[in-house]
Amino acid sequence: MRDCFCTINLDQEEVYRTQVVEKSLSPFFSEEFYFEIPRTFQYLSFYVYDKNVLQRDLRIGKVAIKKEDLCSHSGKEMWFSLQPIDSNSEVQGKVHLELKLNELITDIGTVCQQLVVHIMACHGLPLINGQSCDPYATVSLVGPSRNDQKKTKVKKKTSNPQFNEIFYFEVTRPSSYTRKSEFQVQEEDIEKLEIRIDLWNNGNLVQDIFLGEIKVPVNVLRNDSSHQAWYLLQPKDNGNKSSKTDDLGSLRLNIYYTEDCVLPSEYYGPLKTLLLKSPDVQPISASAAYILGEICRDKNDAVLPLVRLLLHHDKLVPFATAVAELDLKDTQEANTIFRGNSLATRCLDEMMKIVGGHYLKVTLKPILDEICETSKSCEIDPIKLKEGDNVETNKENLRYFVDKLFSTIVKSSMSCPTVMCDVFYSLRQMATQRFPNDPHVQYSAVSSFVFLRFFAVAVVSPHTFHLRPHHPDAQTIRTLTLISKTIQTLGSWGSLSKSKSSFKETFMCEFFKMFQEEGYVIAVKKFLDEISSTETKESSGASEPVHLKEGEMYKRAQGRTRIGKKNFKKRWFCLTSRELTYHKQPGKDAIYTIPVKNILAVEKLEESSFNKKNMFQVIHTEKPLYVQANNCVEANEWIDVLCRVSRSNQNRLSVYHPSVYLNGSWLCCQETSENTLGCKPCTAGVPADIEIDIDEDRETERIYSLFTLSILKLQKMEEACGTIAVYQGPQKEPDDYSNFVIEDSVTTFKTIQQIKSVIEKLSEPHEKYRKKRSSSAKYGSKENPIVGKAS
Repeated sequence: MRDCFCTINLDQEEVYRTQVVEKSLSPFFSEEFYFEIPRTFQYLSFYVYDKNVLQRDLRIGKVAIKKEDLCSHSGKEMWFSLQPIDSNSEVQGKVHLELKLNELITDIGTVCQQLVVHIMACHGLPLINGQSCDPYATVSLVGPSRNDQKKTKVKKKTSNPQFNEIFYFEVTRPSSYTRKSEFQVQEEDIEKLEIRIDLWNNGNLVQDIFLGEIKVPVNVLRNDSSHQAWYLLQPKDNGNKSSKTDDLGSLRLNIYYTEDCVLPSEYYGPLKTLLLKSPDVQPISASAAYILGEICRDKNDAVLPLVRLLLHHDKLVPFATAVAELDLKDTQEANTIFRGNSLATRCLDEMMKIVGGHYLKVTLKPILDEICETSKSCEIDPIKLKEGDNVETNKENLRYFVDKLFSTIVKSSMSCPTVMCDVFYSLRQMATQRFPNDPHVQYSAVSSFVFLRFFAVAVVSPHTFHLRPHHPDAQTIRTLTLISKTIQTLGSWGSLSKSKSSFKETFMCEFFKMFQEEGYVIAVKKFLDEISSTETKESSGASEPVHLKEGEMYKRAQGRTRIGKKNFKKRWFCLTSRELTYHKQPGKDAIYTIPVKNILAVEKLEESSFNKKNMFQVIHTEKPLYVQANNCVEANEWIDVLCRVSRSNQNRLSVYHPSVYLNGSWLCCQETSENTLGCKPCTAGVPADIEIDIDEDRETERIYSLFTLSILKLQKMEEACGTIAVYQGPQKEPDDYSNFVIEDSVTTFKTIQQIKSVIEKLSEPHEKYRKKRSSSAKYGSKENPIVGKAS
């Protein structure tokens, strides 16, 4: 048996790791990671490790997916065979190289041909044990009977070394100069020679680590006297050793990958206007936003960008209300209200995830932490009881957690976001009008979202809502499932005022009898009344700060003494809506605190400042705080959340120094005064009035992509509108258009015409950009390096 965990890597840089699943050869991780990719990469890789307490963790195997292949795997759950890991195949980065041929006349008047190899720089070398490497290169001229090798100097602590070193190699034997005055290399010599560049990390006291190699045949100079290009580093082929990959097992992955080409804002105006008009279109099914949901293969693809865009412009509440009203028309019984998986329910689910994240944190996180960390047994199914477990004790444990959680939820209405309250108010009014004879439907319309689709889901999978760092263990999952079932039933039982529970299991029915008291019904109704009211909620001045992000990083000592100048220390950072603090360990008192209101800018720090990657600076009213994150994704996330929380601060800087002040001057601009103004404009911040950080151009671009992908379905819908208009009613052709909701064929047809026109116009700049991109990135440039010859 093995104790396994997985890591997610961009090339060789680890960006996430799962928890360890102990003593298993078929570990189940069930962990989700969502992240923006902040840099270029070649492979998205997944490594499977066997945890070792005393020695280095054993790498079992890997799955490496090329960037170009990610789109073909997106949205599909697949098993991937694990591939063997060979340290000589783990490479990343590129080399900038120049080759020249010179001719020399010797003292005795003969001609000698000389190859000049100029190794200029490397870019994007991997981190070694989380730190920048100490790279050097060996440069060899290799042929049938020769192997001349030279070596560069070691560059300390950098992933982008600038070597700028020139090496000279004799290519042919001296020959008489009488033959030709113009130099020409003999064909047989040039075919057999190649330049090999090997990159190494200097190990000092341990063995040097191979970082990659390239091989360039000297015959690239057959037509030119010089050749300059960037080359991708290649793995070393160790004699083509075969390895049985079947022995290593498989990894099941579900990857969603999107790559958007976002144009300048002015291009998106017409499409944005058309989408934002959607809530006002009568009927709503003829609006551009609704049509998008109808034609997308997966409604979820449409829902996320649509909800974010409408939310950004305060248009979500009227749109969600209108599509929910359409749902209600098809609902025949009050007790099945909003139980389906329609556009309306998915929009509201997504809205609650986006705006309700902080609400969940302040409401559920403290109790979920207690449940996960105390590991009290709460199993009440007699069949599943472990030996030595007492069912009555377990019942008490479960009741304690349910009561604590329920009490916190029903007292949390003050924290419920206004957008959620506005939607719940509309749902409540519409449900009452649809079922006027049912006094409980006004409550079940709201509880079917807030209890069933919000709190119950967050309780059973806290890691997906960022309430816990990892997927809980099996016992805790079982406890959370039982709590979630009870809370969900309490919400619906209280709102419907049923006299009995809806549990299928006898043990749950017995357990639920503990909660069949009038007090629970009254508490649920009071809570639902409060969160579906339009009355202004008074925010108490003493509200608790919202916890935003925490994690371990390195910070540079404030540098008040010469000894402390390059002293980096590991610290636990914690950011709330009020302050950024760091501590020696989680849970310990803060060593240093920066109030959020004092943050003047948050920017990346140039690698050359301390020869360290993934650094950023928090510029505040005292000395700047220099921080190193563990990887590029983490650095990006910290910069993003710090910028968001401080964007409306007064006195924010417009310029900053991208490097540090060392030895009496700024490394970036060489200014000698420490107080001199910055030399680079600050990254453009988001306007201060936006509650949620949404890039509307990017969301509109996603919607454009979805319309483009679904253009055939859009045309079918257009044909359906014509057919309905001509024949006065839908024809029964299930494969054609009977699956579309078309209430008003004329209005729907007009909207489709507008969509097609806007998409057509927007396709033109996309096509221009694609052509420009393909022609501008010359093969051999830094953006489009040559894939060097492998061994």
